[in-house]
Amino acid sequence: MENFEFQCATKMIFGKGTQLRVGEELKKHGATRVLFVYGGSSIKRSGLYDTVVKALTEAGLWFTELPGVVPNPRVSLVRKGIEICREQKIDFLLAVGGGSVIDTCKSMSFGVYYDGDVWDLICGKVRPGDQRIPVADILTLPAAGSEESDSCIVSDETIPMKTGFGSPLMRPVFSIMNPELTYTLPPYQTACGCMDIMAHAMERYFTRTQNVEMTDRVAEGIIQTVLHNLPIALATPDDYAARSEIMLCGTWAQNDMTGCGRAQDWFNHGLEHQISGYYDIAHGAGLAISFPAWMEYLCEKEECLPKLVQYAVRVWHADLNFENPKETALAGINRLKEMIRAAGLPLTLSEAGIGTERFEEIADNMTDGGAHTCGAFYAMTREDILALLDRMK
Repeated sequence: MENFEFQCATKMIFGKGTQLRVGEELKKHGATRVLFVYGGSSIKRSGLYDTVVKALTEAGLWFTELPGVVPNPRVSLVRKGIEICREQKIDFLLAVGGGSVIDTCKSMSFGVYYDGDVWDLICGKVRPGDQRIPVADILTLPAAGSEESDSCIVSDETIPMKTGFGSPLMRPVFSIMNPELTYTLPPYQTACGCMDIMAHAMERYFTRTQNVEMTDRVAEGIIQTVLHNLPIALATPDDYAARSEIMLCGTWAQNDMTGCGRAQDWFNHGLEHQISGYYDIAHGAGLAISFPAWMEYLCEKEECLPKLVQYAVRVWHADLNFENPKETALAGINRLKEMIRAAGLPLTLSEAGIGTERFEEIADNMTDGGAHTCGAFYAMTREDILALLDRMK
């Protein structure tokens, strides 16, 4: 285990009816002028919009709104939000939605205090400073884990490019998490969210760092909890217990608790950001395509096999074949693929309507034309990426 520092300053407010507390919590944290950011009409249909407006009004808070956040959030809306924050002297950002809404607020939070274009921060050209507008959220989609994470992902649809940045100051001040607010999620969104949650655990799980048993076990527990509760949530959308477990897993898979003291991989997220940057596919769906293919590809690499076998045995209860460990690893991967198929997610790019025309660009973007490799568990070269994409098609 490596040396590490871990600090998660986000206050989690979890349970039934907790959204009613948003006004008092904002006021408690010093808010006076709030920008209320959300996506489309879903929070209006569910009644959550009216609840938030009433809570802010009763708390005596001045607020204005910024709707229109979409999946794979756009930098154009971030720029619009920054203008509003400056013009209206906003001192608190309230995100109501999933990771796209929260990430939009996180980007705005730092962009307000940057003199240049916020894309400079997002793409890593400029490091974020120490000033930001505080962010709070009411979570409606367990997936990205942005409600406690120290990073955000945003797309520039004109390039196209999807990337992000982070800062310890980026973690929301508080997150309101009521599993009841997820009852109306469509099955496909529920499944995509669960795939994203598992991927966050697996990006940290697959590591070369030794002696990380405790965090291995936590990551395995998160994955298994999602696997147990996803079919329940799909069959019975208003099952509070199942929705609660999934929501909690989403947060703890991404607040970096399971990443302590270990090298983290993040290859699959980098690859998926390339794919969804070009094709606007749902993030969880892209991960459902890439992760099993990547695991199968790495079964051919002797140094990767022990961890893949451990994953298969501990997570999927595959029988351990001492004479042929690759068979054990593939058994675990096949069970993952069966779960993905049962959840209604794609397993190939063609199933998602994606062709092969961008493969060379993706490989070049990820490796700077072959100048470097990607991934900590296995260093993927440009040629490796092209071979993997061919496997994914």
